Amino acid sequence: MRILSWNINGIRTLPKYHPWNTFESFQGVLDELKADVICFQEMKSARAGLPRDVALPGPYHSFFSFPVSKGGYSGVAVYVDSRKVIPLKAEEGLSGKLQPKPPFSPDERISPSYPYPHQIDLYATEDGEVPTSFDALDAEGRGLVVDFGLFVLINVYCPNETSEARLSFKMNYHIMLQERVRKLVEEEHRQVIVVGDINVCASPMDHCDGHLPSNVATFYDHPARAWFHKWLSPNGPMIDIVRQFHPDRKGLFTCWNMKLQARETNYGTRVDYILVTKGLLPWIAHGDIQPSLKGSDHCPIYIDLRHEITLESGEILSLHEAMKQTPGLKEPPRIAAKFWDEFSGKQTVLSSFFGKHAVSKQKGDTPPSSTPAPTPGSGADRATATSLPSPDAPTDTPVAASPVVTQSISSPPPPPPEPPLKPPQTTRPSSFISSTQKRKSSENASSTKSKKLKQQTKGQVSIASFFGKPSASSSSSHTKQSPQEVIEIEDDPPARTSTNEGDCDQLDADYRLALALAEDTDRSPAPGSPSSSQAQPPSSQNKAAWSNLFAPVPPPKCTVHNEPTRLYTVNKQGPNKGKTFYICSRPVGPGYDKGKGERLRDEVDHQYRCNYFKWASEVRKEAMRERERERTK
Repeated sequence: MRILSWNINGIRTLPKYHPWNTFESFQGVLDELKADVICFQEMKSARAGLPRDVALPGPYHSFFSFPVSKGGYSGVAVYVDSRKVIPLKAEEGLSGKLQPKPPFSPDERISPSYPYPHQIDLYATEDGEVPTSFDALDAEGRGLVVDFGLFVLINVYCPNETSEARLSFKMNYHIMLQERVRKLVEEEHRQVIVVGDINVCASPMDHCDGHLPSNVATFYDHPARAWFHKWLSPNGPMIDIVRQFHPDRKGLFTCWNMKLQARETNYGTRVDYILVTKGLLPWIAHGDIQPSLKGSDHCPIYIDLRHEITLESGEILSLHEAMKQTPGLKEPPRIAAKFWDEFSGKQTVLSSFFGKHAVSKQKGDTPPSSTPAPTPGSGADRATATSLPSPDAPTDTPVAASPVVTQSISSPPPPPPEPPLKPPQTTRPSSFISSTQKRKSSENASSTKSKKLKQQTKGQVSIASFFGKPSASSSSSHTKQSPQEVIEIEDDPPARTSTNEGDCDQLDADYRLALALAEDTDRSPAPGSPSSSQAQPPSSQNKAAWSNLFAPVPPPKCTVHNEPTRLYTVNKQGPNKGKTFYICSRPVGPGYDKGKGERLRDEVDHQYRCNYFKWASEVRKEAMRERERERTK
C-alpha cells in the first residue's frame, strides 16, 4: 500500500499542468498518482466552492478541513481508495474542538483526551502573551487525523513564517502537533504517521544554501529548526523515513521558488516530510520523492508499506489484518464528504437549477408558447401561471403571483408583472415589443454610424494629428491601456531610486521624434506633381526612422555574463507596483548573487544569476537617446 503526500498549491492550479489537464475527471488525477492514501495540502478552496467531482471522485472516500473564515486559503484533504482500505475513524483538526453536527460520540472519537494549553509550555507572542486555547490554531484548516487501525495518520499543513508576528503562531502549532502525537504514543500506545508540509528544514543538507559557511554555524538558531531537530530521531520519537532511506543524497528538495526559476537548477528546500514512529519501521518497504511530477511548487513524497511481515514468534501478519479491515466494514467515518448534506441529497444546491438535467426537465414539463393555455383550475395552469389574468376572472380581484414561474426556452421573456393592486392593462404581445425595440435599436445604430462617417469625411486627416497632445475630453474617454505582457513577481526589486521625471522625458522624446517624422511626411510632394521629380525621395529615411520609433527596445545585457536580461513586473503593493525592470536571465542556484547586503562576496557563484538590475524606463530612455543621436547625424 502506498501513502502519498503533496502540497498542490491550490486544487484549481493542478489541472493547468500536464498530465493532469488530460484527464476528464478528478478520479483520473488520483488514479495517476498510483497511491491508496493520498494527502493534499493547500487546497485553497472552501466547502461551498468545492466541485462535486473533487469531493466525490468515484471510489475514493474524501475528508477535508477548510478554514473557518478565510476562503481560498490553506486547507487539507485525505483521499482513501475504498477498493483497498477504509478508515475506521476520522477527525478534523488537532485539538478535538472541531466537531460535526451532531458532535462525535465517545466511540467515534479517535482519542479519549486531547492537548490542552495549560498542560504544555507555549510560545509567547511579541507582547509576551501566551494563548489560552487552540481555537485559533485549528481554525485555519491545517489538520486531519485519520485512524487506520495499525496507525493514526495525521495530515498537516504547518504555518509559514510570513512575518515576525506570525512566528508565535507557527511555533504554537508545532507544539500542539507534538503534544497530539505524544498523547497518542505515550498514553494510548498507538503508532503514528505524520505527513505534510512542516515548513521547516530539518538539517543544512535540506536547504539549498545550507552548505555555505555563513549558514552552517547558525542554522539551528531559528526556533522552528531547533524544535524540529529535537523532535526527530535520535533526539525525539519521530523518524524522518525518506531521509533514512537516502541518508547521503544531496538535493533531496521538495519545494522551489517558481518565480525565480529555482526548479531548473534544483535550488530548493525540503519542507515536506513523512514521519513515523519506531513501531512502523518493519512495515515500511521504501520511501522517496517524485520531483518529476509537476503541478505545484512542491513535489509529492511517498512511502510503500509491505503486504505482510513476519513477527518474532514466526507468525505472518498481513497488512489487511493489521489495519482491522473486517468484511463488514464498508462505510467511512461520518465526516466523509459523501455524507455532506449537499452531496447526500438532503440539501438542494443552486447549481442543480442550471445543469443539463434542469434544462431537459423544463423542456419536458413546460408547454411551448404557441400551444393554447390549459383550462383554469388544472394542475398545469397552477404550474405555468403567467402575469396576465384570465379573461373570466373579475378585474377588481388582485392576481396573486405564483411562487414558481416556468417559461419556455424558445419564447422571448415576458414583460414584468404589474403590481397586484392595480387593474389589468391592455398590453401588446411581448414578441411585438421585442421586435419594435430591435427596429429602434437598429435605427439608432445606423444613425450613429452615419454621423460617425460624416465626421470622419470632413477633410483629409494629417498623420501629424495623431501625435498631437490629446484634449481633456478625449483623454478622459480613453483611459484604459493594454498591459504589457511580462512576468509578474511578488517581491520588491532591489532598492533603486526612480522619479517620474525620467518617464516624462521619455514620453517627450517619443513625441518630438514622432512629430518631426510626421511633418517631414506632410512636406513631401505628392506623386506626379512637377516638383516631385526634382525633390529628393525621403521615403527610405522616414521608413527607417518610423521603424526605429516603434521597434521594441531590446533587453540590455547583464554586466557579469554579457547576456540578454529578462523583464519582470513589481506586483507587490507599494509605490513601485506595476513598474517593470530588468534583471539577469540566468536561473538562481547555490551561491547566486543576492547583493552585497545578503550574500558574502567570497560565497558568490557566478555561474548563476548575478545582481544586475535596471528599471525599464531607464533602458527605454537610453535607447531613445541613442536613436536620436543616430537620426541627427
